[in-house]
Amino acid sequence: MYVCNCFGVTEAQVKKHAAEGACTPRQIASASKAGTDCGSCVRSIQALLGRGTCPRRELADQGKPVLSEVERLEEAA
Repeated sequence: MYVCNCFGVTEAQVKKHAAEGACTPRQIASASKAGTDCGSCVRSIQALLGRGTCPRRELADQGKPVLSEVERLEEAA
């Protein structure tokens, strides 16, 4: 099912980007352009992302460097 009709981005693509670490609609937009034209899909993207834990969000909330820490965590896994 399409989430973003403007750029033809599907729900599966949004979920794939989320699984790869995109935690916010802005990060999904960077990965796929979804939400960058008319914006009508942003709420759907937010719903797909839910309020689950996100390593980047948790680190940012603690004032820690985000990207370098996530890469380090991924390497340790």
